[in-house]
Amino acid sequence: RNELIGHVGLPILVLLVPTVLAARWVILRAFRPLEAAAHAIEAAPTERGVRIDDRDMPAEAMPFVAAINRLLDRLDSVAREQEAFAADVAHELRTPLSILSLELDRLDGKDAIPLKEEVTAMRRLIDQLLLMAQVNVEAAVPLPAKSIDLATLAKDLVARLAPGIIAGGRDIAVEVEEGHVAVAGHREAIMAALRNLVENAVRATPAGGTVTVIAGPGARLRVRDEGPGLAQHDLMRLVQRHERDAFASADGAGLGLAIAHRIMAAHRGHILAERNAGELILCFEQ
Repeated sequence: RNELIGHVGLPILVLLVPTVLAARWVILRAFRPLEAAAHAIEAAPTERGVRIDDRDMPAEAMPFVAAINRLLDRLDSVAREQEAFAADVAHELRTPLSILSLELDRLDGKDAIPLKEEVTAMRRLIDQLLLMAQVNVEAAVPLPAKSIDLATLAKDLVARLAPGIIAGGRDIAVEVEEGHVAVAGHREAIMAALRNLVENAVRATPAGGTVTVIAGPGARLRVRDEGPGLAQHDLMRLVQRHERDAFASADGAGLGLAIAHRIMAAHRGHILAERNAGELILCFEQ
């Protein structure tokens, strides 16, 4: 028995320990690319085109990786089709709304005013949805990205909105801070996002107050109001579709901040809330 242990057991034990250690090292090394891929997917931006890099994958994992990439291809295709469909629907709705606006212009009296306002709001919402589709989906004839001076954009929007805001009993101002920069993007889409923030600020500002649009510092557009302010966690809730704050328009769809959030995401930017300053900020990558 002792001879059996000495001649058989001990050599097996001596061989077994390095074999187990070597097997463990080989397994860990083989699965290291999968672990790296998991970290890469976790850190990837929420956008189309994300794929698992299979160059360093072990052969045994290739069928699994290929299946995941094919699934991501199908999801991207469905997303493009849905956004292209939304763009087509928005485009088709523009014509009947334009005709309806012309017919309403022929009507006199106070009864036509609310209808005109509803049609105008609907047209602007459709235009924003179309802009988002054009920015986000390649199949929807995207707008060419151009260099946009944020100060000029802010001034143009304030000039456009000032008459209506002043008529509503509030003031609006524009400021340009030193160090403001130009950004690359789609001008009408960025203006739509800024307009949504301004309209949100107007609703939050009491009568007689002032909404201020500020370009800069850096690649930022800031909208300051005289309301109670908004915390960042509340903003993250409100950028979800149909979530509404206390100052939301009673007849709106609850999409203003959600649309602004999507437009900024398409420009690789984000919206920031500074409650103490009473500001909502469009932040662009530099």
